[in-house]
Amino acid sequence: MSEHHFYLKAHWPHCSKDTGNISTGNLVTQISIPTEMNGPGIGTNPDEMLLGAASTCYLITLAVMLEYKKLEKVDLTMESEGIVEVSPGGTPTYKKIIHRPLLTLKANATDEDIMTAQKLAEKAEKSCMISRALQGNVEITTEATVLRSSL
Repeated sequence: MSEHHFYLKAHWPHCSKDTGNISTGNLVTQISIPTEMNGPGIGTNPDEMLLGAASTCYLITLAVMLEYKKLEKVDLTMESEGIVEVSPGGTPTYKKIIHRPLLTLKANATDEDIMTAQKLAEKAEKSCMISRALQGNVEITTEATVLRSSL
């Protein structure tokens, strides 16, 4: 069994209405509280980062699964939505993530290819390590669209 280690450096020098910064690998950015939560909305924030981690993990997992099944895609894009609920006492809780992938297979894809791709789109969410880490805490759903290219 192998282990992979990832590192992040963070700095928050000011009060909660200001900004900090993070750096990890190829990501260097400012961070702050989002405007929706009465912050300055500069850079990114934990809510966006969690959504980004879940979305990119799902997208990469699906791409790997498609390659393994030798399903050739023309394009794969996705929109994801994160829903944070704030209790009357002001405590925020990440409630749900919805992935909406749009997968376009080659024009010669069979009906079976389309069905297989649809199943993989559902399976990828359960196979992604970020989704597994969030399991039981954040509801994650997938609303996949699989098309055949017209070209």
